[in-house]
Amino acid sequence: MAHEREIAEEQAFLEVALVALDRMRDGARSLRDGAAVATMRGAGDLVERDVVMGTALHRLDQLAIGDQSLFFGRIDYRGDERASSDTYHVGRLAVSDEALNPLVIDWRAPVAEAFYRATGVEPLGLARRRHVAIRANEVASVEDEYFANAEGDLDLPEDAARAAGVDGLVEGGLALGGPGALLAALGRARTGRMSDIVATIQSEQDQIIRSPLAGVLLVQGGPGTGKTAVALHRAAYLLFTHRATLERQGVLVVGPNPLFLNYIENVLPSLGESGVTMSTIAGLVTNVEVRAEESDEVARLKGDLRMATVLARALRTRERPLRNDVPIPLGRAVVTLRARDSAEVVNRARRRPGNHNQRRSAVGRELASRVAAEYVGRFERDGAGGAGAQSELAETIRQTPQFKQALQRMWPRLSGQELLHDLLGAPALLRAAAQGLLDGDEIALLFRPRFSADDEIAWTKADAALIDEARVLVGPRRRPRPVGRSGEASSLDGVDVDAYSAIHRAAALREVRNLGAFAPIELDEAEFVTYGHIVVDEAQDLSPMELRVLKRRDLTGSMTLVGDMAQATTASATVSWEALLDVLAPRRVPTRVDLSVSYRTPEEVLDFAAPTLRAAAPDLVAPRPVRRAGLVPLVECVAPDEFERRLVEAARREVAAVEPGRVAVIATRSRVGELVGTLREGGLDAVDPSAHDSKGLAADLVVVAAEGANGLEFDAVIVVEPGQIAIRGATGDSTFSSRGLRTLYVALTRPTRRLSVVAAEDLPTTLVP
Repeated sequence: MAHEREIAEEQAFLEVALVALDRMRDGARSLRDGAAVATMRGAGDLVERDVVMGTALHRLDQLAIGDQSLFFGRIDYRGDERASSDTYHVGRLAVSDEALNPLVIDWRAPVAEAFYRATGVEPLGLARRRHVAIRANEVASVEDEYFANAEGDLDLPEDAARAAGVDGLVEGGLALGGPGALLAALGRARTGRMSDIVATIQSEQDQIIRSPLAGVLLVQGGPGTGKTAVALHRAAYLLFTHRATLERQGVLVVGPNPLFLNYIENVLPSLGESGVTMSTIAGLVTNVEVRAEESDEVARLKGDLRMATVLARALRTRERPLRNDVPIPLGRAVVTLRARDSAEVVNRARRRPGNHNQRRSAVGRELASRVAAEYVGRFERDGAGGAGAQSELAETIRQTPQFKQALQRMWPRLSGQELLHDLLGAPALLRAAAQGLLDGDEIALLFRPRFSADDEIAWTKADAALIDEARVLVGPRRRPRPVGRSGEASSLDGVDVDAYSAIHRAAALREVRNLGAFAPIELDEAEFVTYGHIVVDEAQDLSPMELRVLKRRDLTGSMTLVGDMAQATTASATVSWEALLDVLAPRRVPTRVDLSVSYRTPEEVLDFAAPTLRAAAPDLVAPRPVRRAGLVPLVECVAPDEFERRLVEAARREVAAVEPGRVAVIATRSRVGELVGTLREGGLDAVDPSAHDSKGLAADLVVVAAEGANGLEFDAVIVVEPGQIAIRGATGDSTFSSRGLRTLYVALTRPTRRLSVVAAEDLPTTLVP
């Protein structure tokens, strides 16, 4: 049996490492159980218990690797006559023996870098790199790569083969690490959830993953280049390398839609990281339920940077003096809030720093003081009571219904939702705010009738970014809590909370709060949580206004942006990386890296999709494939009355061909429901994965909208009516648009093995032989 000796060697080591892992788990359980029964004598003991318990539970969570392999690689450094070679096994987490000698090193440790980076040209001191495949705690196979020494000699075992071909790989001189392991991973059936690639990270990917934390890293990568996986592994690497900083500041991962987030949600936990926040852009805007769609023209306009100025102007129109004097009963007297005074106060308040709601308090105080001063001048000429009495009088005036109503007309307390809802539902307000910025047709596009109740408002995805912008302008509606973040740094009965490390400090604070020292802190919807590092996937599809949402959550300027301009498919997508960075990081010089190799998408699929890419984005180059599937894409042009039967046949064929893998039928969003019904009538268990009651992407057969297919992958894909996809966003008599062709390019490049096209209508010219 090939590699029988090596497999036995690795199996013996695996058994030793598993025993050590169990010992580490027992230690963590003992720590947990001890904390659970510890005697509590005071507040300090309670905090201590919570810290120890939190540490033990966190450690147990890290050590729970489930059915994943404990390690997947080994590196042997070259020795010399003075020293023997060092050998390290590389795995998901660090494992040590009873004497704390390392058995398995974490893949993110600096010493593991050579496992991913070494090449024949730059071996980085390695003599051998071994990929180990483990299934159910049994070593299934090994793959060795040997590196030449300085003299060009290979130190091969006597029975080792010098070269071995790997079926399915494309010839062309691409330097791949562990080609056999890579091909096996790529050929594995999809499960409906993205898996980590920690065992098969390639050199160009590893360089991105281990890039420094500071600054903006921009990764451009075509279909199958692994840009999403690289971004997630980078998040795990940064948390490992900068644990104290990022656990305190937080890491945010932003995806294009909930379906995509569901697809990638298991990757970071599989790498031992579960404390990362994952969200869409709309999800970052709290208390806004997106439940409506709008035309491309409206979405594009709402995403335009000019809308920031429109909103600022709209708010200014709500800061206005009174038209007439307002009488205010005060006891048996009547005082007057004068329109003249209101104009002076409003003009002064407009020039003050701060947000709208914050300045409202100053407006109210100054107006009330003027009214009080007039009252004192009229009825208390001797100045009885002094300044204190006048201040009390001003406060009394502020509490009268007449004054509150007048202040609300002059300077209303607003939320972001109220400002946007009022703006979009008032043509006169729209015209005033958009004058000189938008033309008449654009203003007409923005108008929509007002809703009668707040809970009836049907917000759209583009609205969420505008509400976020409006919230910055209006500010929080309520006053800040007296207990803020500064109050967290404190002590109770001699317990110094700040003495704890960052990872334990949260547990200590939680226990102190339980003892009544602190009230819970609750953010207003206009107050934003910021993050020490932000990862953005499919960044090319974000509008300028959505980019501003991200910018507000950026605490340190550290970001990883990944995407592909060839796959920019939304109506408001940014036109170029340069334009995106002008909005997101105008004063920073980014580090740009291009991923040029497609590992997932087979050569046959990329070749078939290439004409579509050239027509959609002539200046962009498709990535180079590393493997072949052995099957050319199948195009079936059918008669309209045969369409349903032929689609069911195609779906049944593909499900059988890739079992137990996953098949996706991709069409325009408007046809998803119809096609699910057609396939079910044909006896197939097809689902819409975005439906709440479905199996999601874990189903064997799904129907996916082309508009939301970015980032997903399936074993087999059937693209339905590509002509309908290509016409997306077209105007006039055009049969396609650049955006439609980009959407079609996304649909065509989702499969890892098989691609079919079923059409009863004319094909786009890019798919005609």
